[in-house]
Amino acid sequence: MLLEGTTAFITGAGRGIGKGIALAFAAQGCDIVSAARTERQVAETAEEVRGLGRQALTLTCDVSCAQDVRRSVDTALDRFGKIDILVNNAGYACFKPFMEISETEWRRSLDVNLTGAYLCIQAVLPSMIARRSGRIINISSVAGLKPIVDQSAYCASKYGLTGLTQVLAIELREYGIRVHAICPGGVDTQLAREAMPDRDKTDWLTPEDIAHAALYLATLSPRATTDTILVRRYGSVPIGA
Repeated sequence: MLLEGTTAFITGAGRGIGKGIALAFAAQGCDIVSAARTERQVAETAEEVRGLGRQALTLTCDVSCAQDVRRSVDTALDRFGKIDILVNNAGYACFKPFMEISETEWRRSLDVNLTGAYLCIQAVLPSMIARRSGRIINISSVAGLKPIVDQSAYCASKYGLTGLTQVLAIELREYGIRVHAICPGGVDTQLAREAMPDRDKTDWLTPEDIAHAALYLATLSPRATTDTILVRRYGSVPIGA
């Protein structure tokens, strides 16, 4: 198995992309820490992980709360002794014209999508640095690579996450820690269905498509790295075309 003996801490693991990554990693021998705000959903993910023969730890965590994040990471380290892979997947979307976005919606977009990743990375880094090993995978978005109308708050948070990924890829290189971003196009998830209920999602990506990309990053040769993976719908136009 490609990830035998490893442990992954995955945020937003109760559904969608996070759950897809958790199951893909578990199928390759990885033990899973599932963190999300909804206890029932992470419990369901954990049950499926155990069904694949791997250990699972469920944690209720709001990634925008520093205390929640520190408690969750400490609990995971107490249980498994290490976190080999951190997947920052928890997300929030508010799609509307800029002048209609409330301050609360703006702040929530940044707090979950960008500050949440910052808090999780800071919490896991001391143990990764001590081991001089680790991998961080940030789930950004195509909205972190190009402007999209009515997605100003989402774009701002995801551009920030893509930039953070690139800076940390340089800063953490001396510790043997690899940092990557995945930038998906439209993925048929509950978050997307709630944010864009009127969009036809027939040809959209699935969480499993993104999980495949995450597994590729998690199993890269130590001699190689990939900074950003763009996974777009087959029928969409390439960025810059």
